[in-house]
Amino acid sequence: MQCPSTNSFRFNSSLCACNPGFLYNATANICSPFTVSGADEFLVGTGVDYSINFPETILSFDSIKKYTQSQGVFLGATLVMIVTWLLFCFFVRFGDLGDGRTPWYKIRWAISRLDICFATRHWLDDQKVLKKRKTELGGAFSIASCILFIGLFAALLYQIISKRTIEVHSVVAANAPDLTSFHNDMEFNITTISTMSCSNIRGLGTLYTGNPGFLDFRTNPLSTFANFSCQNTTKGPKVTLKCNNCQLLRDNFYTSWHFLDLPNTPASAVGFEFNLTAKDHEREHHMSFVSGILKNGSGNNGKFVTFRGRDPNILQFNLFPRIYRNKRDLKLIQPLLHEFLPGSSFDEINQLRGSLQSSNDGFVNITFHLNFLSSYIVEVDNQNVSGPVGFLADLGGLYCISIGLFFYLLVQFEYRFKKFRHEDSIMRRIRSQRKAQERWDKLRKYVIFTWGRGSLPPENEGSSKKRKHHIRKDTISFNTKVSIPDEKKFSQEKGEARGVACCFGNSGSIPVERISSQVAQNEGSGDVKYEKEKVTNNDIPLPPSLEIKPGSELSASEIQKNLQNLYEYNVMLREELIVAQSMLHTLTSKASAS
Repeated sequence: MQCPSTNSFRFNSSLCACNPGFLYNATANICSPFTVSGADEFLVGTGVDYSINFPETILSFDSIKKYTQSQGVFLGATLVMIVTWLLFCFFVRFGDLGDGRTPWYKIRWAISRLDICFATRHWLDDQKVLKKRKTELGGAFSIASCILFIGLFAALLYQIISKRTIEVHSVVAANAPDLTSFHNDMEFNITTISTMSCSNIRGLGTLYTGNPGFLDFRTNPLSTFANFSCQNTTKGPKVTLKCNNCQLLRDNFYTSWHFLDLPNTPASAVGFEFNLTAKDHEREHHMSFVSGILKNGSGNNGKFVTFRGRDPNILQFNLFPRIYRNKRDLKLIQPLLHEFLPGSSFDEINQLRGSLQSSNDGFVNITFHLNFLSSYIVEVDNQNVSGPVGFLADLGGLYCISIGLFFYLLVQFEYRFKKFRHEDSIMRRIRSQRKAQERWDKLRKYVIFTWGRGSLPPENEGSSKKRKHHIRKDTISFNTKVSIPDEKKFSQEKGEARGVACCFGNSGSIPVERISSQVAQNEGSGDVKYEKEKVTNNDIPLPPSLEIKPGSELSASEIQKNLQNLYEYNVMLREELIVAQSMLHTLTSKASAS
């Protein structure tokens, strides 16, 4: 290697090496410190997906977690929506109601129609019948209570989905049939982070089982357990051990290898990277793993070190047999890092220079140790936290909280401010007046279309304000004087009288125009003499007076009542005219007989 300008030193007068804990980058020709972030130091996967059991096309709970890390998100959004809604209702109350056609009135009326929770729970006087009254305050609090309930319900669903079950781990004693039923495909990758290559490796190929010094200690070729190989990577040489359909019957397995100095390539390393995986032989989509990067031992106080020397670096892993009862008795071996014992290392430049110049320290020893915990088996199962009864109880509690909170606020508002007790009467009165005016306008249009504009008193159409229409009593005149012809011309008028009487008898009412024309003809004749006398024995009452309350507007009910009185008066007049007709017929009969 070419000696970089910084973080490097020379040894043997012609060779160059990086400072302890620094790794040479041949592309940039620099020595950079070897660091490990906390996120990449250790990763553990169980091989079992604990996300919600919905299809990913419908709902992916992991994607929801990206935006909602806790229930506080739901509660915060609910609070913001409630405050926004109440502020909107508060500022709308400053709008002018007008005559019921303004946008502010329509908005406030729509808010009052939203009173779905407190319509029968407003302020009531004593001894009054309970009425369903929808007020603007009740509508605002009803929607606010619904928003609060929906927000709390969403938080409850999040809690049920995220913590709907508890994973229970049970440890049971294992026997030989249980252990032989585990058939896993396992792979172990150990990468020595350095500038070395696979040509530096030596001693790989022996498997040791049992404990040294005991009767169960055995030495076997590594190929009887797994296929092994070495591969050069950008980080350094990677040793791979693959075991298909493994059956682990012993507790301890370990193997070792070491790296030697080669010309211009000293044996040194700054760390180790490991990745151990195990997956079910039949259901390969379930895979447990453990991976990470080892930098130095805890006793070095985080100093940058370079591993070199005869003391081995021991990487010890534990293998846990697990049976997942909640996954159709899935049998999976879980690898976990148990311990890392660092070997010989140097953190000073002079010490590392001396080691590189000595052939006795030209080693990097690695021991890979597996401890199969075959005495016990971990059984994993799920237990439901809440059932349907508990869910309904929680839901009812949320509903009571939502309704009770805003019902308390409603009672306090109506108790302290009297105008809130009957605030709906103003808008209802405006609405009723507007509806009456609309009906009156429709009636005027109908009368004008049917009998002409002169049938009604003048009124400005389209005006927003109603006018008081005073109906004069003298608009209806009644002739109380009767004209009687003399005896000479009585016989000439007999036929006409009979014609008039016949007309009276066949019609339900007397045409005013025909009577007035007939009277004009009779009065214009010079041969007929009339003797006018006042009828004193048949007094006709005056027309009914219009009932109009002073200082108020003429409503539809008052108009209807006045029209009813006029109708009854016309019926009475018709009866009087019929009596007069019969008397006139009697008189003409007697006159003709005499």
